[in-house]
Amino acid sequence: MSNTHFGYETVDEKDKARRVRGVFDSVASKYDVMNDLMSGGLHRLWKRYTVMVANVKPGMRVLDIAGGTGDLALAFAKQAGPTGQVVHTDINQAMLTTGRDRLLDAGVVLPTVVCDAEKLPFPDEHFDVVTVAFGLRNMTHKDEALREMNRVLKPRGKLLVLEFSRVARPLEKTYDWYSFKILPWLGQKVAGDAESYRYLAESIRMHPGQKELKSLMQGCGFGHVDFHNMTAGVVALHVGIKC
Repeated sequence: MSNTHFGYETVDEKDKARRVRGVFDSVASKYDVMNDLMSGGLHRLWKRYTVMVANVKPGMRVLDIAGGTGDLALAFAKQAGPTGQVVHTDINQAMLTTGRDRLLDAGVVLPTVVCDAEKLPFPDEHFDVVTVAFGLRNMTHKDEALREMNRVLKPRGKLLVLEFSRVARPLEKTYDWYSFKILPWLGQKVAGDAESYRYLAESIRMHPGQKELKSLMQGCGFGHVDFHNMTAGVVALHVGIKC
């Protein structure tokens, strides 16, 4: 039996995906509201910056992994235009359904696929850009997922990983207090689920920091990797170019 982390808890690898799915099943309907409350609306700026760096052009193919409620997919669809293609995916059916409905409400119809990032159902060298926003830390085998993202990218294609990271040292104590006291309280008040947001705080601490994730991406086939800290390192955008 192989073990992995579910927040601070050690669990069987086979059990992690089920438990992560349970977290997002629980919070799907309140996901966008909670994102606004937790970040003070900053998540919209983080995603806007990600879209700018992605620099999607008309006709490009884009894969949005762990696409959730569809923020990035919607923005990319506008950029790729009718000659391009944006594929919206998530491992969680509840999140994907919420996102699909939101996209339809905006008048946008995209291919929507339930899939595991560690086993992507797409051909080699198919996409110009792959993105994953706030999803990598929930994956059991991050290296396998990153290799799959590399596989489906065209040569010189771009991977963008937007994820919570290591906050600047002077802010650590305040950030810990906010993460472990305020987030679960907000989760209980708004989504009726404190435990899922306690897991969120723990999963951030177990995720590789900026330099560690850069090294991991390089080891998974990305020849050039940069990261951009935002909000004092609360989040970082890692950008990798396929060799």
